[in-house]
Amino acid sequence: MIGKPATAVLYSLLKDGEKRPVEEIIVDFSSKISRSLHMDICSALVILLEDTPKFLKPTERLVAFALLHHSYSSVQSSTNPYLSLLINFACDEKNQDFERAFILHLLGSAKEVFKLSAADYINKFDPSSHNFPQLEQLQHQFRDKTHPHPQPFNCFFKNVAIKNVIPDPDVPRGCDVNSPEFDSKPKIGSGDREETVTGLLQNLSLEGLYPRWTRPRPPLLPILEGELMWLNPDNTHEPLWDFGMCADTSRGAAVRDLIVKALKGPLAPAQQEQVLLELTSDPKLVYHCGLTPRKLPELVENNPLIAVEVLIKLMNSPEISEYFTVLVNMDMSLHSMEVVNRLTTAVELPTEFVHMYITNCISSCENIKDKYMQNRLVRLVCVFLQSLIRNKIINVQDLFIEVQAFCIEFSRIREAAGLFRLLKTLE
Repeated sequence: MIGKPATAVLYSLLKDGEKRPVEEIIVDFSSKISRSLHMDICSALVILLEDTPKFLKPTERLVAFALLHHSYSSVQSSTNPYLSLLINFACDEKNQDFERAFILHLLGSAKEVFKLSAADYINKFDPSSHNFPQLEQLQHQFRDKTHPHPQPFNCFFKNVAIKNVIPDPDVPRGCDVNSPEFDSKPKIGSGDREETVTGLLQNLSLEGLYPRWTRPRPPLLPILEGELMWLNPDNTHEPLWDFGMCADTSRGAAVRDLIVKALKGPLAPAQQEQVLLELTSDPKLVYHCGLTPRKLPELVENNPLIAVEVLIKLMNSPEISEYFTVLVNMDMSLHSMEVVNRLTTAVELPTEFVHMYITNCISSCENIKDKYMQNRLVRLVCVFLQSLIRNKIINVQDLFIEVQAFCIEFSRIREAAGLFRLLKTLE
């Protein structure tokens, strides 16, 4: 909506086209009317310029076109909302030739017409000196590289809502209210054209008469698996109190503290018993005890029984494969074999993990340089393998060649010879 003071100034500027140069009118328009009102004013001018009958005089129409062009002259052509409208007016053969030529001057680089008043321009206009381009030619001339296919101007007053200006049914369609014929006829109502135009300028806005669309309430989207469902309290839902929210968490803290100590050295029997008891009473504590795959070798070497219990509780964890990978690649020792041996009797381990661990044990025995330590590790590995074979944890045929070669290499050791005899009985 445009206020009365701005409307009066605007209409006064439109009428000044009879006597004042267009450039002076543009300067007054920029200085006297706030920039925030330009959009509303241009929208109202568009309606008056497009409407039939024509409410504006020829000189007023030229001034209106100049104001429309000036309002967005500082931006790129592709962002000027009225560029397509000006092009359409310039190429419409139904319009006056002087009006089309004036718009072409606005769109071009020749601004000498701004030094003339609209009335002087009309009086001095020579139709023979102008060639009017076709619509496609003019559109191509102002086509922007970033917008190679500009959309034609479509007034949303016609497409979105019913326009809030209704033609007078007593005025014949196509009649020009500025023509002498119309002036000679009796006026409808007050007949004051100035009052009519200022009233239209003041009341025309972007808001038309929009219909109320009746449509059903959209259905709720289905709830996906794992998605939280928002419940509005009503008579069909009874909220339940989570009594575990304020539960004592000191047990978890105690287990975390003991695990930290277990990584640094052997725990006292009472402390070890406390950890095992807590993990048995609440298996979920294993996920909050602070043990990570990287810390597992320290726990295996210092407290193998606790390591066994922790790994058993973590069997259903998605990270169990990471723990197995660390266990396979850690240095072979009595404690690591004890952990693996106990795990094989307590849970079902992946076959590839057991085979990989056996291969690592055999490789460690072969690569060690100290004969004393080598003999000791060979005895441990042989006892470990005999336990796995007798308990049918592994299918010895899968590793027969590798284990037989190991026994032959270390046949001087009694445990290796015993393992070799055990293999022969299984053939």
